Amino acid sequence: MELWDIYDKDKKPTGRTMKRNDWCLKEGEYHLSVLGVIQRPDGKYLITKRAADKAWAPGWWEVSGGAAIAGETSEEAVKREILEETGLDVTNAEGGFLFSYHRENPGEGDNYFVDVYKYHMDFTEADIKLQTEETNAFQIADAAQLSEYDKQGIFLHYQSIKQALQ
Repeated sequence: MELWDIYDKDKKPTGRTMKRNDWCLKEGEYHLSVLGVIQRPDGKYLITKRAADKAWAPGWWEVSGGAAIAGETSEEAVKREILEETGLDVTNAEGGFLFSYHRENPGEGDNYFVDVYKYHMDFTEADIKLQTEETNAFQIADAAQLSEYDKQGIFLHYQSIKQALQ
């Protein structure tokens, strides 16, 4: 059973945990998620396509990310998520934390902080090893393509990470 830490409104751990996807958070309580933007030297970005059987946004494009597991820092979480989903190890890549934002979903029990990271590294398509439970395709795309996917309504978190694409 995967547990997530519960944070207060100041993004400080409360010492309590919640079960993964057990939307029980009260007002002023949050869990922590991460997103990892990966950019190659040619200016293009790695994006993945969510598996068709995902409960939320199946088949949509996104950057790697997910929830931090209890006891894990956001940096540990983003590095783990990128490695799991793409096979890329960003440990020695240039870049790191960019910014954080939060979402509140009153009445849903799903309030969260999102820490956004951006890494610069050289990789080829042959380096990508997809986690098939999470993703079923990848693309190396420029910022214009990501914007187009957003306009089509098939790219997750685009408006939230747009500043990371500059």
